[in-house]
Amino acid sequence: MRHRRTTATLGRAPAHRKAMLRNMVTDLLRHEKIRTTEAKAKVLRPLAERMITLGKRESLHARRHAARIIRDKAVLRKLFDDLAPRYAERPGGYTRITKLSARPGDQANMAVIELVEAELQQRKRKRKKKTGPRTASQDTVAAVVPEAADVDEDAEVAEASASEDAAESEASPADAAEDGSADDDAADNADVDDSASQEQAADSPDAGDSPDDDESDR
Repeated sequence: MRHRRTTATLGRAPAHRKAMLRNMVTDLLRHEKIRTTEAKAKVLRPLAERMITLGKRESLHARRHAARIIRDKAVLRKLFDDLAPRYAERPGGYTRITKLSARPGDQANMAVIELVEAELQQRKRKRKKKTGPRTASQDTVAAVVPEAADVDEDAEVAEASASEDAAESEASPADAAEDGSADDDAADNADVDDSASQEQAADSPDAGDSPDDDESDR
């Protein structure tokens, strides 16, 4: 008879059950959240909390006791270096069990067991694009989009030409003023040259008198 035997066998032999719980507690401490049946989660909870309590002791003896259950060195290091300081001020209750809907097929009660205050990294799920036959609306959009792009290009060209015209119009008064000043300078120079030539002609002796006129004067 099975009187006063409270250990849940989970339908497995002792060696098989111990190996399964060892793997489950290792995965729980590694991922901080796993999904399993409700019966397995209730059996796993005391073992997981005992491992965290050993991690809070910070002694070689406690580390060796935890290593008898947790065979992965990386998970064992995480237990003593990360998880134990996180729950240093918490007296107990390190795990949480959340019931889920029944599993399709055998209708087993499912649950999620996780560490409280767990720092879970949210993974970005990549959405797959739906591929199927093209519809009339998609063809219409594909035809309208190039026209809009052409309109945008025409608008950009018009804006560029307008800016160039504006720049030329701004530069034309300045060029006209420079040309006017150059013409004025040239006219002034011509006047100065004429006056200088007239002065030289006045100062020189009369070159228009011939020798015959001189002899007649004599």
